[in-house]
Amino acid sequence: MKSFLEQLYLGHLYPLEQIIPQDPEFHSVNEKKSDLVKILETKLSAEDNQTVEELLDVDCNISVMEAYASFEYGFKLGALMMLEVLDIKLKGK
Repeated sequence: MKSFLEQLYLGHLYPLEQIIPQDPEFHSVNEKKSDLVKILETKLSAEDNQTVEELLDVDCNISVMEAYASFEYGFKLGALMMLEVLDIKLKGK
């Protein structure tokens, strides 16, 4: 197995794709969302369905941005924790 640093350098790490919520309700909530979208598809006009698809795309983009912000914050927080644990002083702090 390649080291973490090698995988990171080669671009083989995709944290967003590896994170699967462990909440037991995740799959049932996701399935309910899919079911509701299918219901809407049968009840709405083609134009309205297109609007719903655009809404879902925008919502997905927002989720990706939130996940990135959470990942970035968590990574920084972890690095700061390691600095404190190792008692490394930051310049200007």
